[in-house]
Amino acid sequence: MNIAVCVKQIPDPATPGELDPETKTLKREGKLILDDSDSYGVEMALQLVDAAGGGEVTLISMAPNDEVSGLRTALAMGAAKAVLVSDPALQGSDALSTAKVIAKSVERAGEMDLVLTATESTDGYTGTVPQQVAELLGWPSLTFAKHIETADGKVKIQRQTEAGYDMVEASLPAVVSVTAGVVEPRYPSFKGIMAAKNKPVDNVKAADLGLSEDEVGWKGARQQITSIEAAPERQAGEKIEDEGDAHERIVAFLEQLKVI
Repeated sequence: MNIAVCVKQIPDPATPGELDPETKTLKREGKLILDDSDSYGVEMALQLVDAAGGGEVTLISMAPNDEVSGLRTALAMGAAKAVLVSDPALQGSDALSTAKVIAKSVERAGEMDLVLTATESTDGYTGTVPQQVAELLGWPSLTFAKHIETADGKVKIQRQTEAGYDMVEASLPAVVSVTAGVVEPRYPSFKGIMAAKNKPVDNVKAADLGLSEDEVGWKGARQQITSIEAAPERQAGEKIEDEGDAHERIVAFLEQLKVI
């Protein structure tokens, strides 16, 4: 079984993020790290390949400045190789443009049985890329998986819901987004870290994927950030002291909010 895992390399969340005053987008300079949410997909892919008795895990990443720090972490976990798309022409890409890059990268990586992603990145939170990738590939999309099994050319998942989970099944190949609780990611061993330095990383540009500048970056973006404001400070709630009519005042307050 061959599985592609989408991994995003992001600025370290431990360091306060900084916005570009002109583009109003997050600055992605210097060393980037593997998004924690993507480590679950990497671990799930490794376990599925082991259970299948063969195959390999390929990483797909889109990052500026030929950054590979986050990729090396995932390679050290056990992934076999990676496709890194790094191109100044991609700056300003929105979710759909990103999905186009990922879909083309999956096709470039070779025949895949499954594509795994996080439900959303921790620096973007659009939550739309996995479904867009599936649509562009023409594959089924299964979301919020808390458990995954593959057998007989099908993938079965437990889709997490507020009330528990739904059982969902689709034919392979497919795109599956996983939740943070799907598995416990392994820590890269020293041996894995050393081996990761020699694992192949296919560094490509947008043009190598058959994408023009009009399809990606600022030109291809269908969304634009027009302004950014600090979140309003949380206001103190109303304190009600019981003078014998507290229950009536609470009921009136809830009626005003149309809760009851």
